[in-house]
Amino acid sequence: MLMARAPLQVLVLPYRFLPGGGHEHALFRRSERSGGYWQGIAGGAEGLEKPLEAARREAAEEAGIPPDLAFFELDARTTVSADHFAGGKLWGPDVFVVPVHVFAVDLSGHAIRLSGEHSEYRWCAYGEAAALVRWDIDRTALFELHRRLVLGKIG
Repeated sequence: MLMARAPLQVLVLPYRFLPGGGHEHALFRRSERSGGYWQGIAGGAEGLEKPLEAARREAAEEAGIPPDLAFFELDARTTVSADHFAGGKLWGPDVFVVPVHVFAVDLSGHAIRLSGEHSEYRWCAYGEAAALVRWDIDRTALFELHRRLVLGKIG
């Protein structure tokens, strides 16, 4: 049963550790009908979902990521205009912006399985990933995640 879209957005940034050291970030190309740009996994909460629940569900739906993996909430935050969402008018006249909650998940040893929302995915080093993404929140969150991974300050 499809739940009503809630005024809450999530962004999930998968990463994996490389055998020789270092790490990579997974980016997803939206299908052409959705803009064709690169980003992390993005989507909205449904019903009364909390941000972590929405992140787990979206990651499973869009990339086949097991929902029982450890998701780490990042500090990066932003809001998006409610007008950006087709269902935004249903939230009433007092919802002007929608908060975006950002999560990271380690996919070392796990495969990605794309949904129809994306045409492809790519594993990238931080610099390439930061250059590919369209939205500032993706770039900011990638920076935070990269620095945390380099410094061992995640999880």
